[in-house]
Amino acid sequence: MAAKKILILYCKRIQDHTCVACAKCFKGAGELAGDFGVHGEDVEIVGMTDCGDCPGLLMPRAVMVKGFIEKMIGNRVDAIHFGTCIKQAIAHGDCPLDVEALKVKLEEKLGIPVVIGTHNYV
Repeated sequence: MAAKKILILYCKRIQDHTCVACAKCFKGAGELAGDFGVHGEDVEIVGMTDCGDCPGLLMPRAVMVKGFIEKMIGNRVDAIHFGTCIKQAIAHGDCPLDVEALKVKLEEKLGIPVVIGTHNYV
């Protein structure tokens, strides 16, 4: 069975402060740890991009990057994950994103699942 192809959206402001080079996301994907486990099968990270900085341009960035990955590179995107760093920014850094509302909008617009979170490593 082919791996699920994942696009990760991370926090532009804290990504390299809490997790240098997204190493925790790559580890979590490889181990199906944390929120990657919802897929129940192997996952492959096919793209990563930031939220667009505060207050964020996440919606247009996600649509643009998904389109680029699929059209220009010829790879599909089966699901989008908001990085754990975005969850941390919301919880501890006054991030203005409403990820629950963005999740619904992205799922409606793109027709793929959106998961809030990636790994469970602190």
